[in-house]
Amino acid sequence: MLQEKRRTPRIAFVAVAELTDQQSGGQLTGQVSELSAYGCYVDTLNTLPVGNVVTIKIFAASHCFEAQAKVIYAHQNLGMGLVFQELSLENGALLRRWLVEAFHGKSNP
Repeated sequence: MLQEKRRTPRIAFVAVAELTDQQSGGQLTGQVSELSAYGCYVDTLNTLPVGNVVTIKIFAASHCFEAQAKVIYAHQNLGMGLVFQELSLENGALLRRWLVEAFHGKSNP
C-alpha cells in the first residue's frame, strides 16, 4: 500500500486559474481541481517545466487568490502540481476559508 507523503490532505476544489511564468512571462489558463494549505493541482493541456516559478491567480465567485508558486511536477497534456511559496496574510486567510468550506462540503465560494 502506498503511503500519502503530503503534509495536508488535498481537497476537491473547482475554480479557474491563471498562471504567469516568471521566467518567460508566458501565460496559461487552467482549472484547479485539488487544493491544499500548501499548493494545488491545475488541470491544463500545456504544462511548464518542473522548477519554474509562477504567479497563480485562482478565481472563485467574486474572490481572487494570488500567490507565488513553484511547479513541483507535471503530467504532460494533463496538468501540474504547484507548491505555494509566498502568500500575503489576506490570501492566506482566503485560502483557509476556501479549504474549510470545501472540507465541509459547501460549494466553492
